[in-house]
Amino acid sequence: MAAAALPSSGEAPEAKTCDARGMAEIHRMFKRGFGEGPELVRGVQGGDTAHAEAVASQLELMSVGLHAHHEGEDAKLWSTLEARAPSCALHVERMKAQHAEMLVQLRALDAALPAWRTTAGDPADVLAALDGINAALDVHLPDEETNIVPVIETTHTQKELEWYSEHGRKATPKGRMWDQLGAIIEAQPDGDDWLRRNLPGPLRVMWRAVGRKRYERTRAELVGG
Repeated sequence: MAAAALPSSGEAPEAKTCDARGMAEIHRMFKRGFGEGPELVRGVQGGDTAHAEAVASQLELMSVGLHAHHEGEDAKLWSTLEARAPSCALHVERMKAQHAEMLVQLRALDAALPAWRTTAGDPADVLAALDGINAALDVHLPDEETNIVPVIETTHTQKELEWYSEHGRKATPKGRMWDQLGAIIEAQPDGDDWLRRNLPGPLRVMWRAVGRKRYERTRAELVGG
């Protein structure tokens, strides 16, 4: 069910104080990463533990990223919005409830992955958890982008917003930076433009020289076993 629009405060729209489009960009990665999860899992033949390991590792990367994304919001965003934009209090409460539901589904995935990745046995529990996550994302992501992001852009500074990006980067598992970056780029409708907007020149060079090849190897392992 679509969420209701933010209640009007009766005041003229405020000027933007930051650019929060990065929220939707990260959301695209989660939407794509978890969305392809069921197909990847079903593509693993029974007993093929090497392929199961590759797919489980990718799903774990997505789970760690979404945990961190929501933990950052729970730690700082909601209390800031409640203080600076009281008119969106109802939507903040809905965000908290949606996060709680998402946490149930993420924990179910986290619990189901270890046994499946080492046996490549029955994936029913993994698939059920992914169904739950994808259903929750279908509700939460558009709600947040429609009803929360515009408020962020009038209540936060760019420096404050950068804390959330840094929090997410710090959570990336060791050795998975290129895989994470590749997943973000792949999810954007304008991947090359995204690179130019978001990465300094030296990092773009490293991505093209090293990172892209690493990401392509990971993708081959996911789909090919």
